[in-house]
Amino acid sequence: MKVVILCGGQGTRIRDVADDIPKPMIGIGRFPILWHIMKYYAGFGHEDFVLCLGYRGQAIKEFFLNYEAFTSDLTLTLGRDRAVEVHGCHDEDGWRVTLADTGLNAMTGARIRRIKRYLGEDEDFLLTYGDGLGDVDLDALVRFHKSHGRVMTVSGVRPPGRFGELDCESDGKVKEFNEKPQATGGLISGGFMVCKRQVLDYLDDREDLVFEQEPMRRLVSDGQLMVYRHDGFWQCMDTYRDYKLLNGLWESDQAPWRTW
Repeated sequence: MKVVILCGGQGTRIRDVADDIPKPMIGIGRFPILWHIMKYYAGFGHEDFVLCLGYRGQAIKEFFLNYEAFTSDLTLTLGRDRAVEVHGCHDEDGWRVTLADTGLNAMTGARIRRIKRYLGEDEDFLLTYGDGLGDVDLDALVRFHKSHGRVMTVSGVRPPGRFGELDCESDGKVKEFNEKPQATGGLISGGFMVCKRQVLDYLDDREDLVFEQEPMRRLVSDGQLMVYRHDGFWQCMDTYRDYKLLNGLWESDQAPWRTW
């Protein structure tokens, strides 16, 4: 199953560490948060990624084009007979990474629509944000999605307000979706989504189409949005405080998402 990751954001609230790089390239330890997200998905066997690039997307391209140089020791022979010897290996040999430019100013709905040609023939695909980590059981998430047969499943989590809130019934069917309300103590949309291809029918060609607004509300209205309740760890990197928290967990070997 392909993993679509939204990587086009500018990180306007975390400029202290993201002024000249896209938000998904902000580091946790030696590696960008995007790499941590991909490693987590790969741990469940999902290694075919489609990255929706936007703001300074070239930095993400350069990271993967120079991946061996970034992750390994090198011996260089300089001069006319220049050669590079890579020492050691990494665990990402099976990864397939599609780097798709989806527009500098495009919103999330437009970005998803613009990678339609890279989705292949699979009935379902995974979808998440390039700035959020968690210990969501992806196997259980996919099983839940396939069990109910609706168009989309989103993981519902319970961190502080600031995000789209989900009002749902006991079986997980979403009754209402409110984009970034004041905190009310309910579940919020934490990414880690599964979508049927039919979700593309809810998107149009507008560059300013925000996936979390009109399309998701239409999914709710049609009874096609379900929530998978996740009671474990979830944290986005939205502020400098979040950056310090995630790096602190990593440096102290307490990162719940580290399964490798």
